[in-house]
Amino acid sequence: MLSTTTQLLRLSQGQLNLLEACPRKFQHTYLEKLSSPSDPEHEERQTLGSRFHLLMQQREMGLPIDSFLQVDVQLQRWMSSFANAAPEILTPAINDQTFRESEHYRTLQVQDYLLTVVYDLLIADNQQAQILDWKTYPKPLNKSKLAHNWQTRLYTYVLAETSEYLPENISMTYWFVQSEGNPQSIKFNYNAVQHEQTARKLNQLLSKLTNWLQRYQNNEQFPQVVEGSKACNYCQFATRCEREQSTAQESDDNQLSVNGTTLLSNLANIQEVSI
Repeated sequence: MLSTTTQLLRLSQGQLNLLEACPRKFQHTYLEKLSSPSDPEHEERQTLGSRFHLLMQQREMGLPIDSFLQVDVQLQRWMSSFANAAPEILTPAINDQTFRESEHYRTLQVQDYLLTVVYDLLIADNQQAQILDWKTYPKPLNKSKLAHNWQTRLYTYVLAETSEYLPENISMTYWFVQSEGNPQSIKFNYNAVQHEQTARKLNQLLSKLTNWLQRYQNNEQFPQVVEGSKACNYCQFATRCEREQSTAQESDDNQLSVNGTTLLSNLANIQEVSI
């Protein structure tokens, strides 16, 4: 299936992160479509984060946002704080020829995969391109970990590969709008060395995925993390993988379902795109 030139598997940064962290969890999540019961608190945070992203998108498009702000005090606080912290982002110069687009979508084919990225905001001129990403976490992430996250690596890599900008003229900035006090930002400046490193790591990971998918079609499971890994203690698939976990997690795992059943789906359930 993967050897044909008419089908590509679509992958995002989130899937690459999971694939690198635990191939077996990638199998359960994306090939078999297994999931655990939803956490209401987590869903609430996701909903609020989605509303902020929509708010920023509508504002960038010149659409009215007052109706959003009037009914949501939290969004009002975030927007007000962000406007004070980064006025240059929200109030671009008049008659500026800079390209700006919210929810900017790009794709790049690497091997038999279609890599997809969506930039919360892309700002580009004749000299440089800036990728901006909104985060609504209570605390900024560790910069070192964020640098190795596939979102940072893939987003800058795809822009360099699909534009005329040199890596040195590309940057990515995360804005943590919910951080204590004023919103905080973490900026990464890209370069040619990082670009080569990302290309090598990406191709290595995708080559492994191709091998694992071929084996999976022959009923062979994806690899697991090493025995005793702390990640298993918090994983909803620990029981399924025959790894130790807490009683609460075991209970969650027992409720795993696929469209209301416990049947496994096959490889064809991965999203594909024809070319």
